[in-house]
Amino acid sequence: MMSPAGGAAPPRPAVRSSLARWLAAACAIVMCLGFAALGTWQLYRLQWKVALIERVEQRVHAAPLAAPGVSAWAAVSKDADEYRHVYLRGHFLDGADALVQATTVHGSGFWLISPFCTAEGAIVMVNRGFVAPARSRPQLSAPPACTPAPSTDSVTGLLRLPEVGGGYLRDNDPQADRWYSRDVAAIAAARKLGPVAPFFIDREADQTAPGAHEPIGGLTVVSFTNNHLVYALTWYALALGAAFGLWLLLRAGRRA
Repeated sequence: MMSPAGGAAPPRPAVRSSLARWLAAACAIVMCLGFAALGTWQLYRLQWKVALIERVEQRVHAAPLAAPGVSAWAAVSKDADEYRHVYLRGHFLDGADALVQATTVHGSGFWLISPFCTAEGAIVMVNRGFVAPARSRPQLSAPPACTPAPSTDSVTGLLRLPEVGGGYLRDNDPQADRWYSRDVAAIAAARKLGPVAPFFIDREADQTAPGAHEPIGGLTVVSFTNNHLVYALTWYALALGAAFGLWLLLRAGRRA
């Protein structure tokens, strides 16, 4: 069909409308499948999170086992070992304590981090607990060498993995001895302790007089957010919305 001026006639509105409906339908199909896939992924994440919570609860309340020795350090991992209830035998090394900024149920203050020489002559950093901000910074001195010796101290607590780098918007400053995270390798390097365990121990509360004196142990917060079911339902609701939109488009197409 030719236009009055002799050119080709413009596409009919019905043709454009039909093409737009098919494009919209294709988009609705892609969105529906995508939202459904995201919802299913969140269900898998839910199963993983529930299993993680159950596993950690079992570790926290289990009888303490010996902390991994030097030969097992390389195999320590977050999934397999974090929050295990463990104990150490040995003695603390004086002169190398560190204060790491902390906020707890007792208010703002510091974690007192100390090197612990195990019975086999290896160093494991121990979070001895919370101290008030009035505590003066430790006087650093050359700590004695860590050599195998009869145990004079014992530590029981939860195995934790290092918090590398610093806190929120604040980097650790080894030169000024200011610490915002329990980066035990960096603390040990600043104090020239040599190799230390790739984990630290959060000391548990003193069972004879819990919370009666500093440092206050047993303040590890074991908490995991678990919103995966809400996320899954949200994605599935969006998938249903996209499916409903597709149905409307197909219905409109049949009427046309």
